[in-house]
Amino acid sequence: MTDRLLTALGAGADTPDALTVAGRALSREELLGAANAVANRIAGARSVAVRADASPETVVAVVGGLLAGVPVVPLPPDAGPAEREHILRDSRAELILGQDVPLDVRERADRSAPEPDPGAAALVLYTSGTTGAPKGVVIPRSAIAAGLDGLADAWQWTADDTLVHGLPLFHVHGLVLGVLGALRTGCRLVHTGRPTPEAYAAAGGSLYFGVPTVWSRVVREPSAARALSGARLLVSGSAALPAPVFRDLEALTGQRPVERYGMTETLITVSTRADGDRRQGSVGLPLPGVRTRLVETGGGIGELEVRGPTLFAGYLGRPEATAAAYTADGWFRTGDIAAVEPDGTHRIVGRASTDLIKSGGYRIGAGEVENALLDHPAVTEAAVVGLPHEDLGQEIVAYVVADGVTEQDLIDFVAGHLSVHKRPRRVRFLDALPRNAMGKPQKKLLPPA
Repeated sequence: MTDRLLTALGAGADTPDALTVAGRALSREELLGAANAVANRIAGARSVAVRADASPETVVAVVGGLLAGVPVVPLPPDAGPAEREHILRDSRAELILGQDVPLDVRERADRSAPEPDPGAAALVLYTSGTTGAPKGVVIPRSAIAAGLDGLADAWQWTADDTLVHGLPLFHVHGLVLGVLGALRTGCRLVHTGRPTPEAYAAAGGSLYFGVPTVWSRVVREPSAARALSGARLLVSGSAALPAPVFRDLEALTGQRPVERYGMTETLITVSTRADGDRRQGSVGLPLPGVRTRLVETGGGIGELEVRGPTLFAGYLGRPEATAAAYTADGWFRTGDIAAVEPDGTHRIVGRASTDLIKSGGYRIGAGEVENALLDHPAVTEAAVVGLPHEDLGQEIVAYVVADGVTEQDLIDFVAGHLSVHKRPRRVRFLDALPRNAMGKPQKKLLPPA
């Protein structure tokens, strides 16, 4: 693996539409020239921020930071004043690209400078902040290179691909995989602006990235889903793909989607391979150089811990939080509950803090119950939590979006599909589940049961 992060940016065959974002195209030569102009202006800065909307300017800003060896802090474009101020203050960004420094995709400049140190910070990505103020996750250049090379191997991802997605450019999925991955492999990129079924269907890609919310919308538009049948790989991540959506994608496109697992702090560590067994509910095998282990909690599941070259350098300015994230022998605590099959295949059951339910002496993964609920034809969304109970310790409570079905219907349905002790004791009906920008249900924002 080379340490050069943007190995394919200025090499190989180029096309006028090598990079298309929200309908605006750039060649790699044009991107490099505009990014060089940014890099020349910000060289030596401590860090820079950019409003990371879906635009070529965002890509130019990030690549300019990488060329200059200056960490880039992507700002969510929908961030409120308090969140934006916190990120800017916490990151100590000296400049805001597009505000203090012009971002002009028509500008051209040359740059001659050595490749920054592989261990230097490339990005500072802020976590969702569900347990307090968002923390800055420092991502080294070497971690990005290792993660992308591992995925290129697992997904047989090459310069011959056309990658299509419409994911936010302030997260790992949309920015690191969905932009830097294309620049590192040299493949063509089509960012659809918004991830609508119609936009995905019209893009003509060979490789598609989406989150479960995107894929659930795609399968609700059968003609759009069938238009993806010519793609070689459909990748889902950032949350578990519901079993019905997995099955519908297979039925409509003729192929099973690939699922993978990772976090902001670890990038992608585990993935199903393009040439591997694509099982519903499985996130596959560790990427090259990544090791995993489980701290058993009983019932064949345990908290997943990882180590390897894709891990972050720490939480910015928070050495105590960084130390607490690791075990004494150097493994990162993911906080996710997983199971590992005899062949090494990983399944993610849920978060230790919200998805491991201890009820009546049993340990139950919320994800298993959620998938059972989603198998009911009347249910379109489901989130399961464990709430305090005098007798059971915790009782299973389900929040669902459904039509034409009763609470008892769903309780009996789950009891008929899983062990009886895994059935919900209560069901709460909602109009919609609270979700973040990546489509993950936010269980801490659910109303009281």
